[in-house]
Amino acid sequence: MWTYHPDLLARPVPRYTSYPTAAQFTDAVGIIEMAERLDRVEAETPLSLYLHIPYCHDICWYCGCNTGAANKAQRLSAYVEALEREIALVARRLGGRARVRRIAFGGGSPNSLPLVDFIRLLQQLLLCFDAQNARISVELDPRRLDRQWIDAMAAMGVDRVNLGVQTFTPSVQARIGRIQPLDMVERAVEGLAAVNVAVGFDLMYGLPGQSPDDLVATLDASIAMAPARIALFGYAHMPRLLPRQARIDVTDLPDLRTRFTMAAEGHDRLVAAGYHAIGFDHFASRGDSLARAAQQGRLRRNFQGFTDDDADVLIGMGASAISQFPDLIIQNEKRAGPYRERIAVGQLTATRGLVRTGDDRRRGRIIEALLCQGEAHLGMVPPVDLSRFEALGLVRCSGDHVRLTPAARPYARAIAACFDAYLEPQEKRFSHAI
Repeated sequence: MWTYHPDLLARPVPRYTSYPTAAQFTDAVGIIEMAERLDRVEAETPLSLYLHIPYCHDICWYCGCNTGAANKAQRLSAYVEALEREIALVARRLGGRARVRRIAFGGGSPNSLPLVDFIRLLQQLLLCFDAQNARISVELDPRRLDRQWIDAMAAMGVDRVNLGVQTFTPSVQARIGRIQPLDMVERAVEGLAAVNVAVGFDLMYGLPGQSPDDLVATLDASIAMAPARIALFGYAHMPRLLPRQARIDVTDLPDLRTRFTMAAEGHDRLVAAGYHAIGFDHFASRGDSLARAAQQGRLRRNFQGFTDDDADVLIGMGASAISQFPDLIIQNEKRAGPYRERIAVGQLTATRGLVRTGDDRRRGRIIEALLCQGEAHLGMVPPVDLSRFEALGLVRCSGDHVRLTPAARPYARAIAACFDAYLEPQEKRFSHAI
């Protein structure tokens, strides 16, 4: 069992899906920088594509994603048309120089779109990019997943889908605005397994009204369905930044110690069931490519979380999507309306970002290595004070080498944050580390 050190968990820290984080983005970086990086992409460069669908038919109260109501057909069709045009615009800029290895659809809920529109988008990608051999993954809402969608996933060559599950406890579902019966998810998993599409689950702890026993029941039900991957996230309650979370009663939220107990129980139960622990909140079955990447030291971290994707260039398309190059992180216009307006006049839609300095890149490699491999060499980055972590047996330091011990898993983000040159002492933009 993990040892509880509440003082190490009190400070909010980023999840470090990038470094620097989006908190450092400015509008001084935009279209010009994005165009320059696209023009510099060399022939045969491995490339990953991410397409953001910012719509859901039902908006869950806990959600921190950029998404709105899919309640008007015209709104959806206009967005799909804009996204098709952006795909063509970016592909023309690249001039066929890159080779697409990965395509990921996220949101929101990609299956908030009519199925024919989703197929249109995927066909547009295959038409505009060298992507015939790309691995394709899609985030799906089980509440909107029917036989037609499942068959289409197989027919279009989708390798993996990720289902938003969160919890199977009805009373907790009611408190987060996501009613989703167990048998609905079971049918989805059975259908996807029948067409050989791998499945991942997103689960959460720390939800309103959720007890440790509720989490155990959800974990056991999930394990019984044998998804290839499970992400177990801690709910981050930040209604000041995410107004929809104001519908959640803060007095119903588990305290920090209970959250810690839930995270520890989740880890132990999933590992005992045969899953390989990946980073601080992902789990993969032993034969999964994510588990192999972790075992072989190839695990990476990007805006989609822990990944076995080793591409250094990730291009995000759609409103709010983020692109990443070795020296640039940049985000598209967040609002769907202005995003469509930019596309309509043939503009790239990047509006905010940052150019990574040499120090940024060195610190980013250290943070990623600590979170993915559990160890890092500091190189040119000055040592930081890790004495309190060392005294508790969480870290071992030798020269410029830092290694996390097995007991450090729940504190990995807090330890990595010591190398963050931007993190403020009284940080309010991020969630707690557990």
